[in-house]
Amino acid sequence: DSQWPDSWVRTGPACTWEDPKRVIECTLVENLPDIRTESEEEVALPAFLVEKWKAEGRYEQEVAELDEFFAATGYPRAPKYYIIKWMIDYVKELGIDGFRIDTAKHTEASVWGSLYREAVKALEAWRKANPESPAATWDEEFYMVGEVYGYSLGHGLNYPYNDTASVNFYQEGFQAMINFDAKWAAKQPYETAFSAYNQMLHQGELTGLSTLNYLASHDDGGPFDKLREQPYLAANMLMLLPGAAQIYYGDESSRVLDASDLGADGDAHLRTPMNWEMIANNDSVAGEPVQEVLAYYQKLGQFRAAHPAVGAGVHQKMTDAPYTFSRTLADKDQVVVAIGEEIDEVSVAGVFADGVQVRDYFTGQAVTVADGKVVLPNYGPVVLLGED
Repeated sequence: DSQWPDSWVRTGPACTWEDPKRVIECTLVENLPDIRTESEEEVALPAFLVEKWKAEGRYEQEVAELDEFFAATGYPRAPKYYIIKWMIDYVKELGIDGFRIDTAKHTEASVWGSLYREAVKALEAWRKANPESPAATWDEEFYMVGEVYGYSLGHGLNYPYNDTASVNFYQEGFQAMINFDAKWAAKQPYETAFSAYNQMLHQGELTGLSTLNYLASHDDGGPFDKLREQPYLAANMLMLLPGAAQIYYGDESSRVLDASDLGADGDAHLRTPMNWEMIANNDSVAGEPVQEVLAYYQKLGQFRAAHPAVGAGVHQKMTDAPYTFSRTLADKDQVVVAIGEEIDEVSVAGVFADGVQVRDYFTGQAVTVADGKVVLPNYGPVVLLGED
């Protein structure tokens, strides 16, 4: 491919990480040009792009759309604003209602704020232009989640580039940030982790905002339980931590994250093929049949899908033995969860009133609350209670 003009991109220096300038105005890796997002200088379209559009018969349309965008926004024709226009085209044409932004810290945070504001307007316009679409009836604003490498929930609103420079990405359109701390939280007792996250998300400066938790990913070389020796603990932590959950492919089927036997190096350990054959054959990993692990994840996932209180609700411990907690999302939803072996009775007092029928999403059985508790004729290793 042709390199974009020097007025658009830089090919050096390489990032050295010690301050924002050396994280933003630099190239991340060799042979990957970096957009000059700091620039407000107007630039012309690259000649090769003009040639491409003319060959495809859409030059006039593309230029007209650019003219309309820059006239409406007042932005100068700087590289970042061209790209914002091209990004929101996906929203205007397809009704996409959210972006997951990769490597967000490698450009000025204000760029994301500009993208967000334009995306909000584009989504509103798409909904008005497509009233027949079921998605047009949704009223949630455009949603952005950011990957700022190394951000942890404990950082709160401000991600530190170094000891003296920090940036609040939340104020630039992000409703959630990917949380690099969850793999460490998963090593703590349930209540320690759950209550700490609850405090940060519901009682601190992140109140009203969110986070996206993960235990393994495509480029974190220190995943939780890489040999998949604790699949059920991992499932409970990932799917029950306050916040949103990111399931990395193979989390749910015990895909081992160590490919030393194949000569893998670095991130290649994390990116091996999906273990479809193991699932089909119901092979075991660390003594646990993968179909049973998959079924466990599915039940937790279905519970989360049916009850937003699991991830977004306020956490409250109820009892120690069995370990039981509630999550309450204002007056919209509430659940009770108990973790332990052979739990046949769960206290739900203060959450579900006597006479209310609730369902255990693990076994599928419906039970009625009596005397502030539910009695379960069938039970599994976790009880997931919510109203249908």
